[in-house]
Amino acid sequence: MGGMGNMGNLMRQAQKMQKEMQGAQEELKKTEYIGKSVDDLVTVKLNGDHKVLDIKIDEKVIDPDDPDTLSDMMIDAFNNGVDQVAKDQQSKLGKYTNGLM
Repeated sequence: MGGMGNMGNLMRQAQKMQKEMQGAQEELKKTEYIGKSVDDLVTVKLNGDHKVLDIKIDEKVIDPDDPDTLSDMMIDAFNNGVDQVAKDQQSKLGKYTNGLM
C-alpha cells in the first residue's frame, strides 16, 4: 500500500516540475536580449525564442567600400545575443533538464 502513495507523490512532483518548467520557458520567450559587437557599433535585440526584434547600426561602420567589417560586426552582435539567450536558458531551465539530455 505504501508504494501507491509514493507513486502519487512522484506524479504530483513531476506535474509541478513540468508546470514550473513551462512557466520558465514562457518567461524566456518574453525576455529580450541585446547582442553587441565591438564598441557597441552594432546591436541586435532578440527574444528568448531566438527571434530578431531590432538591429541598430552605427553610421560610422556603414562604409560602401568595406562591407566585410559591417558583416563581421553583425555576426559578432548576433552571436553575442544568442550566447546570452543560451546562458539564460541554461540558468533557468538547467535544473529541469540536467540529466535528461
